[in-house]
Amino acid sequence: MSLQDFKTAGRPSEAPKPLTPVVHLNVGGHLFTTSLSVLRKHPESKLANLFSGQPKLHTDLQGRYFIDHDGSYFGAILEFLRTDRPPTKDIQEVHREAIYYNITPLIKQLEESPQLFGELVARQQFLSAVPHYKENIEVLIRVARAEAIATRQSVIMICVLRTEEDLGFYDSAINSLAANKESVVTFGPWKAIPSVKDLLDCIKMDIESQGYKISIQPHVMEKTFLSKTYDFFYKLTFTWW
Repeated sequence: MSLQDFKTAGRPSEAPKPLTPVVHLNVGGHLFTTSLSVLRKHPESKLANLFSGQPKLHTDLQGRYFIDHDGSYFGAILEFLRTDRPPTKDIQEVHREAIYYNITPLIKQLEESPQLFGELVARQQFLSAVPHYKENIEVLIRVARAEAIATRQSVIMICVLRTEEDLGFYDSAINSLAANKESVVTFGPWKAIPSVKDLLDCIKMDIESQGYKISIQPHVMEKTFLSKTYDFFYKLTFTWW
């Protein structure tokens, strides 16, 4: 018999800690107390799975079950499980948490709220009709960061082509632009009702949601007697400090 076998021989194995009707939780450092029935309310949810049968979680030093996930909005999740009432603030953040915990009724109610309905059904449906929209947003941020060395602002030219007819003028418009062609990021055309202003609002919203401070202004080109100006161009300015 090895030394380890000798030390453990005859020692009873530690029984799993049984679940009690009252459950104390530590969710990413945020502390909560609730009932087992609340956590098991929706059998298909991640919480119900974690607390079905023997608990599948470790405990912290105070014996609370530890969920290694941000708990900033877990209170709203618990409140819905207790009352069936969805939150009225932080809708998008709670929606992400509802998806993480797979609480289907809450996901459905939040997606029917005015805030998410407008985002998912209206705005995102429009943006899905704009070719390469998400990729262009990433390009704008990448180029702006590359041009931010020892400067307060990064300025990038964007070209917005609303229709197929506008697209037909693209080459002539680019040639008329007194700027480096490689720094122009082009959006469109798209087959949807929203206007150029709507698209520019979306660009500003999506970049600022990542923490950047930007402004968008029309780029006015100097018109000469022999040249034609185009109103496709806008200056997008990132301000760093």
